[in-house]
Amino acid sequence: MAKSLNRVQLIGNLTRDPELRYTPSGKAVCSFSLATNRSWTTDTGEKHDEPEFHRIVSWNKLAEICSQFLTKGRKVYVEGRLSTKNWTNQEGQQRSTTEVVIDDMILLDNRGQGVRGNDEAVSEEVGSSTSRSTPTKNSDKSEDASVEKKSGSNDISTDEISPDDIPF
Repeated sequence: MAKSLNRVQLIGNLTRDPELRYTPSGKAVCSFSLATNRSWTTDTGEKHDEPEFHRIVSWNKLAEICSQFLTKGRKVYVEGRLSTKNWTNQEGQQRSTTEVVIDDMILLDNRGQGVRGNDEAVSEEVGSSTSRSTPTKNSDKSEDASVEKKSGSNDISTDEISPDDIPF
């Protein structure tokens, strides 16, 4: 059997604030829209821009991270897979939508330089060393987050911080 690949990588700006919801079983799901832009110049020197809009969906811990750190206008890198949903609307018409289900997210703008999210953690990458931080969100949607910091002596400590204390 031949192998196949369903992988998407996008860099763009959020067109709206993320929407965080929970399934009846308690799984977090976050959706937002991402705009990418294709620019080119014709042989005559005329510049063209063609925007493309993508529906992005994240699940579980990454959904909570996206909800906490993303806002309209932020530049992000997302990586995931395409998923197409088909359904019949109230008028009996067949409808479909294609979305990108992400498993990784990296903030790219100055405010979030180097922040990366996946189902396990958010990483702040500095040079070749990486320290891990894992924001948590309680069911009452408090803004507390716990962070592990790695010091030069390889001691690891855990400090309670709020998102207002994060420098990005």
